[in-house]
Amino acid sequence: MKIAIINGPNLNLLGTREPGIYGSQTFEAYYQQLQQQYPGISFTYFQSNVEGELINELQRAGFDYDGIIINPGGYTHTSVAIGDAIASITAPVIEVHISNVHAREDFRKISHVSAKAKGTICGLGLKGYELAVLWFIQQ
Repeated sequence: MKIAIINGPNLNLLGTREPGIYGSQTFEAYYQQLQQQYPGISFTYFQSNVEGELINELQRAGFDYDGIIINPGGYTHTSVAIGDAIASITAPVIEVHISNVHAREDFRKISHVSAKAKGTICGLGLKGYELAVLWFIQQ
């Protein structure tokens, strides 16, 4: 099984960025744990602060992978193009958010991604990524 994890803007700062909201663990450390926990899965990880690069990565993985986990970060609320890219690929996509976006500012309650994804997991911290992996395993 091949699963791509794609993280959007500012997620490269996990561990130092607003630890009260996002926790103190870096994504790289979490990613290593995830790989060790699921050795039978071939993971790739991509992070960018640039919208077009995220779209390119969705298109690269979107016809060749068994699943994609995406945390579009702030682009969730602004990028019609990322939603369109998800609708254009064949790989199923699970949208993950570390924080509960519905319990935050009103603008965070709008997602241009959710309607295009198979499902959305939010508010469970980094555990949301593992839950997405489990969903792909069970399909």
